[in-house]
Amino acid sequence: MTSVPLERTRVLRGLPLVPAVGLMLVFLAGPILYCLYSAFTDMALTGSSGASFVGLENFRKAFASDEFGRALRYTLLFTVVSAIVGQNILGMALALLMRTGGRVVRTVVSAIVIGAWVLPEVVAGYLWLAFLGDEGPLNQILGVLHLPEQDWLFSLPILAVSLANIWRGTAFSMLVYSAALSEVPREIEEAATMDGAGPVRRLASVTIPMVRRTIATNLMLITLQTLSVFGLIWTMTRGGPSGASTTLPLYAYQQAFQLSQLGYGTALALVLLGLGGVFSLIYLRMLRSEEAVR
Repeated sequence: MTSVPLERTRVLRGLPLVPAVGLMLVFLAGPILYCLYSAFTDMALTGSSGASFVGLENFRKAFASDEFGRALRYTLLFTVVSAIVGQNILGMALALLMRTGGRVVRTVVSAIVIGAWVLPEVVAGYLWLAFLGDEGPLNQILGVLHLPEQDWLFSLPILAVSLANIWRGTAFSMLVYSAALSEVPREIEEAATMDGAGPVRRLASVTIPMVRRTIATNLMLITLQTLSVFGLIWTMTRGGPSGASTTLPLYAYQQAFQLSQLGYGTALALVLLGLGGVFSLIYLRMLRSEEAVR
């Protein structure tokens, strides 16, 4: 007898959420479903008029293309160098420095690193474009030191954009690790010191194991962020020279909006989404392994 009024109460309580759910379906799920549809068509940039279903042809074309293979390799190289190695290790080093340093050190480091983080990608890209340019400050310093000047954006473009991404994105890892290190009891580290453990041994045997879950979480977040970096690379090199810094986001943009192959470009975006899913599964497996050990 009481189940009907109870169900009616639940329905009435859920009614205010209907507009929000509707908007989410239209503006969040809608574009995703449309992208899935577009990836299996030969849609051009001029619109869906005349587009026909081509099945897996866009994906077959991508994996048979040398340009796609090169973009995939540069995407992995850019992600590993700038995120997994650069931002991750430098962020941990800065967090340790801020933990052991004085107030002045913490203030200066925070101001510099976070200042780089809050800059928009395009602004950071132009700053590094000027810094690494032929007449930029870096070559002027090399000239003062009587060292040969370098055309970084031409000879080592993927390294140049990786350094820029490390510079801009390290603050996120630093903040994540600073929060995690603040939870490590100093008594345990002091006990390890009294047992004769030096700084390196203390870091490897005490600190790192206690923040291992945070490391996996941070790696997942910065990897997904780096996979989708577009504005920074586009501003600095536009994917050149000769495609030497073209990652998957740039390659998808070129195919979709410069060559008007919207269906093919959408398929490339789905491949990038799948690549992010693979990285996420690896990190989630790391987290589950850590929980199993506990």
